[in-house]
Amino acid sequence: MTEATREPHETRLKRLRMRSMRRGIKEMDLILAAYADARLHQLGHEALDRYDALLEENDQDLYRWVSGQETPPEHFEPMIDDIVQHGTRA
Repeated sequence: MTEATREPHETRLKRLRMRSMRRGIKEMDLILAAYADARLHQLGHEALDRYDALLEENDQDLYRWVSGQETPPEHFEPMIDDIVQHGTRA
């Protein structure tokens, strides 16, 4: 059992929210904090695992992925697409 699976769900959501808004670059703070506020509570366990892993990525890479400058790794594509779609609706 991983640490994330032992963590209470609400605690995990709060932790992911904080990590979303305290990034290295302001653009990613804004993009990910808005996404976290709108979507984290709707995501299932596997999607939260993927988001947690995404937050481990370098901010410059994340920004290039969400801005369409580079194609994200295949395992992150659905999540990046969801983040981009959320940003265009906001």
